Amino acid sequence: MEWKSHHRLQSKMKTLFLGMFALLFAVTLVFYPEIAFKASLRGLKIWWDVVFPAMLPFFITAELLMGFGVVHLLGVLFEPFMRPLFRVPGSGGFVMAVALISGNPMGAKLTTRLREQNLITKEEGERLVSFACTAGPLFIFGAIAIGFFENPSVGMLLAVVHYVSCFMVAFLMRFHARDKALTPSQNQGGKRFLRAFGAMHRARLEDGRPIGQMLGEAVSSAVQTLLMIGGFIIIFSVLIHVFMYVGITALLASFMLPILQLLHLSDILSIPLVAGVLEMTIGSQMMSEYNSNVSLLIQLAFVSFFLGWNGLSIHAQVASVLSKSDIRYRPYFIGRIMHSFFAFFLTFVFWNIFKPIASSSATPSFLPSWATGVPYNTWDWWVFIQAGTVIILSIWLFFILKKFIQQRNKSMG
Repeated sequence: MEWKSHHRLQSKMKTLFLGMFALLFAVTLVFYPEIAFKASLRGLKIWWDVVFPAMLPFFITAELLMGFGVVHLLGVLFEPFMRPLFRVPGSGGFVMAVALISGNPMGAKLTTRLREQNLITKEEGERLVSFACTAGPLFIFGAIAIGFFENPSVGMLLAVVHYVSCFMVAFLMRFHARDKALTPSQNQGGKRFLRAFGAMHRARLEDGRPIGQMLGEAVSSAVQTLLMIGGFIIIFSVLIHVFMYVGITALLASFMLPILQLLHLSDILSIPLVAGVLEMTIGSQMMSEYNSNVSLLIQLAFVSFFLGWNGLSIHAQVASVLSKSDIRYRPYFIGRIMHSFFAFFLTFVFWNIFKPIASSSATPSFLPSWATGVPYNTWDWWVFIQAGTVIILSIWLFFILKKFIQQRNKSMG
């Protein structure tokens, strides 16, 4: 009884907070209509010039591939890889491949579609969406590396760090809901390619829609999803710019100062850090503008953090997509936290490899003591971070190799 009373009080407080926030935001829009209008135009331009033309072909193609049964084909082919490593069926490989190519929020969209078709369980969908929501290479190389840093070479470092961190999260999330049963395995003997083609053919016959109808519904579904994404981009663009204008961003940035001081980083990073948490595109752009007094390594580390976190704008998009199914948002949130911190620390690990092509300067303009290898208070934090990350990565690779050997021995036996 006491628990129900406490839960009821929490629900009322949540309602009060959300209502007051919405009212405050509405009043702010009334008082600053010009700022809101310009921010809306900026968000609309980003959506129309970049997101819509880049994502529309992928959304339409993904819908067609699912209609033609290609997801069932790849499900059989990817089964020996996806199930032992990540505890998701082979059809999750289709989601992961498309998500890695096209970027957010394609992973959440396709995971929801697989759940609607009962190709994955609820728990498998939660594992899959926790790591199949990544930034696409077009965004990493085009928008960030070339557009913001004007250096295509940094895209290699950001991409390697981002996708290695993604696979680390995927392997760790295999332990989510370990006691829950998996979908039946499609590894039933016989020649794999023949079984894969048979599964694709049966899926196409079961779908039964003519090609014209399938194409029309694919376009309709893609445009509807992109309109939802555009709305989130515009509203978060307005939110960030209005917050910056009225000083709320500076207030939030003040809470970041102790963290930056603990890491011996410049206080000027607090504003782009807050912006990146809210929206990774704007945060990455702001971070790239501090190249005169912040090293390239530190800039890229925080940009990797933003890419792993996704930004609250992407979080809202994913939560909206997942609300159409029984897949919970919390595992995605946990996966984003792990991905962001893995990416941040791996940037320092891979920096020595990519430094010759990413930076022409021999000595960065600004580095904290723990990132230069110089001990701070007789304790070399940088060596500690390097060693810990390498150990974790080595253990992760060992388990992958072990799983492959076990799977191979089982198939041969």
